[in-house]
Order: sequence, then structure tokens, then C-alpha cells
Amino acid sequence: MCIRVYGTMSGVTTRQPRWVYDAGEDPDPRFTLANERTFLAWVRTALAMFAGGVALHALDVPSTDWLRTLLVVVLIGVGGLVCVLALVRWARVERAMRLHQPLPSFGLGVVMTLALMLVAALLVIVLI
Repeated sequence: MCIRVYGTMSGVTTRQPRWVYDAGEDPDPRFTLANERTFLAWVRTALAMFAGGVALHALDVPSTDWLRTLLVVVLIGVGGLVCVLALVRWARVERAMRLHQPLPSFGLGVVMTLALMLVAALLVIVLI
């Protein structure tokens, strides 16, 4: 049970996931909020990929069925993967900030670049 007292949540005792928040000490809130905004930007990118896959499927573009299906599966699959990797990246960055460790590498960008190169190559095949 949470009781609101002058704008605070006095009943909240733990935050989830515990393996992130139980490590180290709280960083400057600006850094934590920036990390959350970055996570939400990646989720927005994943949603755009879902929307692109659904649009290709709904509009029957391209007209080649097997290629359209492949593009839809790639877009939606990569969108789901980006969503999961964004959460993992958020947690790793938050934990590193809490423990005063170097930030983790940026593997999510590599995944996105390779996936979008594949989608672009498939679209070029369709347009030629």
C-alpha cells in the first residue's frame, strides 16, 4: 500500500529490476532520465519497424509474395529484437553508471545497421 505524502511515494521500498537498482549508488537523475529517453527512442524505432512491416503486408507491396513476406518478417523480427536489446542496453548502462564503471559497447547500433542493410538490399532487388 502506498500513501502519498507531499508528492512522494512513501510506501515504495524497491525498484525493479533489482539486479540493476540494487547495485551501487544512484547516479545523477539527469543521467538516469537521459538513459530512459534513449531506451524510449529505441522502442519508438522498433514500433516504426513494426508499422513498416504491417504496411508492406497490408498494401501488398512489393507484388512478389515471397519477397513481401520476407521483408515483413525481417522488419517485424528486427523490431522485436531491437525492443529486447534496447531494454538490455538500458539495464547495462544504468548498472554501469551506478557502479561508476565504463559504459558498455554499442552493439545495438551494429544490429540495426546490418538489419536495415538487409532490408535495403531486398527493396533494391524489388525495384530493379
